[in-house]
Amino acid sequence: MAASSLLTLLDDIATLLDDISVMGKIAAKKTAGVLGDDLSLNAQQVSGVTANRELPVVWGVFKGSFINKVILVPLALVISAFAAWAITPLLMLGGAYLCYEGAEKVLHSLQHNKHGETPQARQQRLAQEAQQGAQAYEKRKVKGAVRTDFILSAEIVAITLGVVSEAPLLNQVVILSLIAVAVTVGVYGLVAAIVKLDDLGLWLQQRQRPLLDGIGRMLLVFAPLLMKLLSVVGTLAMFLVGGGIIVHGVPLVHHLTAGWSAGHNKLVAGLIANGSSLVIGLLLGLLVLLVVSLISRLRDKQ
Repeated sequence: MAASSLLTLLDDIATLLDDISVMGKIAAKKTAGVLGDDLSLNAQQVSGVTANRELPVVWGVFKGSFINKVILVPLALVISAFAAWAITPLLMLGGAYLCYEGAEKVLHSLQHNKHGETPQARQQRLAQEAQQGAQAYEKRKVKGAVRTDFILSAEIVAITLGVVSEAPLLNQVVILSLIAVAVTVGVYGLVAAIVKLDDLGLWLQQRQRPLLDGIGRMLLVFAPLLMKLLSVVGTLAMFLVGGGIIVHGVPLVHHLTAGWSAGHNKLVAGLIANGSSLVIGLLLGLLVLLVVSLISRLRDKQ
């Protein structure tokens, strides 16, 4: 009796783990697109930080991201159980904020370009800002990255929850927790590696071996180009993610974009869908930025 109970228990555990493995793979596949955006956004968030403080800043964002997941996973389960209707509106609010943040970055960049700020001048300005109040500067960087991470994490948790919504509660808890931990460790491990590429290149150069010296030189050239690329991709990702949330949250818009994509091959359909999300995200971001600016001016006049 005891032996059969043990075997039954082991069978249940094996079945549970198998279910978790299968659903975990599906959830991971569905969240892969958001992970790319998450990586791009967070890698470019630490630009402007002095080299010896890059890893502490990444560590600070990692801790903030982990706290985000600790808050979001149980919150998502509670909302799903008692107020499932609220998930989409809450995600849409987060999406609108992402679009606003992206529009703010674009406007900020255009203003500096208008005043003819060179890359060297930008680097000097960032270094000066960091020196004037290094701790405050780092805190702003970390706070901004954690705030952005919260919205992206909420989408990842929501996507995962959608995959496992019909599963038993234990499966939901385990899969959400595993995805949350894997995403946090994976994304910020890659962010840490990206921001230290230039240091790796310098270290390889100092080995004084022809092959290592060549690789080091390549990394020193590649690292700043990669950071610039991630800065652009990260801003675009804000519009893509935010706009995508809005598209999926508004049935009329979702049906329209689905209709535009219908009849095309997968590549063209994907381009149409992402292009629609990008345009809608940009327009929404500019609209929210305009409203915020008007409210700010009205407050200043009072």
